[in-house]
Amino acid sequence: MRTQVGIIGAGPAGLLLAQMLHQRGIDSVVLEARSRAHVEGRIRAGLLEQGSVETLSEAGVADRLHREALVHRGLHLRFGGRDHRIDLSGLTGGKVVTIYGQQEAVKDMIAIRLAAGLPLLFEAAGVALHDLATARPRVTFRHDGRDQALDCDVIAGCDGFHGVSRASIPGGELRLFDRVYPFAWLGILARARPMAEELIYARHTRGFALATMRSTSISRLYLQCAPGEDLAQWSDARIWSELRTRLGARDGELEDGPILQKGVTAMHSFIAEPMRHGRLFLAGDAAHIVPPTGAKGMNLAIADVRVLVRALEAFFAGRGEALMDSYSATCLDRVWKVQRFSWWMTQLLHRYDGQDDFEEHIRIAELDYLAGSVAAQTTLAENYVGLPLG
Repeated sequence: MRTQVGIIGAGPAGLLLAQMLHQRGIDSVVLEARSRAHVEGRIRAGLLEQGSVETLSEAGVADRLHREALVHRGLHLRFGGRDHRIDLSGLTGGKVVTIYGQQEAVKDMIAIRLAAGLPLLFEAAGVALHDLATARPRVTFRHDGRDQALDCDVIAGCDGFHGVSRASIPGGELRLFDRVYPFAWLGILARARPMAEELIYARHTRGFALATMRSTSISRLYLQCAPGEDLAQWSDARIWSELRTRLGARDGELEDGPILQKGVTAMHSFIAEPMRHGRLFLAGDAAHIVPPTGAKGMNLAIADVRVLVRALEAFFAGRGEALMDSYSATCLDRVWKVQRFSWWMTQLLHRYDGQDDFEEHIRIAELDYLAGSVAAQTTLAENYVGLPLG
């Protein structure tokens, strides 16, 4: 089998890359280790920056998004018994964020690719990458009971943090930056009316909480918890009670409902650099992980893909490798800024067990300053709606 770009992973980065390359007449094959049902059923992030929505629209995969998504022009911070609205749109010249589940975007892109008859192979087992430092890299894998090989000009590693792509880069070639936070999120998906029309970020002495949504009838809510939290200890009644306390919910503001899904999400910051080795280019979670507080994971993946598409378009048009050579530096410039924002939001809003009184008072002072300063709110808003895309 032969293609121009071999794409490892059918998550947002891999599928969007394949679609944008197809628009430019560049062939690709997408290999995914999991089943289609598994990929489409993974519940992930649900907030898109304005630039991400524009990119999905340009790629021709946003028709359902525009029909069903929820547009938000602000968010709320709650702490000390007070509620402060951040006017995202007013502070950024009209920019907005959009609520649309990552798995819904993935479903849309899978359907469009398969309807076009383009190669997308699920349950590709034993994927291995070869000859990455040459002009003819290869991917070997097993599919439909047969051992197969895919000859490429370029390989895009879009297979996430635990995928084979980054692990295929020889030892010593990457510099890894890692931070594991001493807490996690207990998240639920519930059939219940959302608590508010915009997101609520709450800092409480008992820990952080977040109220968001997937639709006008499905709520997504989170509680700060221990990394090894035992879900068996969290009955539905306990979860709703704790959410009500931490979110400072007024009477009738937080509606209970059947909990459809429950899980614990680790809090992790990670960057691998450079994001290129020979003809292998890393994109999305294969290269970087951000804590979910800033809602940036999928948005970073989309930003990477925009840069990579330009580089590959130039390469296959015979305009050389200059943009391929600058791919990693261009992406990482934005990645580190987004990491900074995600880290800042995380340390500002969470309870750190064992912190001294000085640190606690610093966080309270920073929140008070944020609530009263248009300049500080503008900084938050600019980062939240999305930094300029490369």
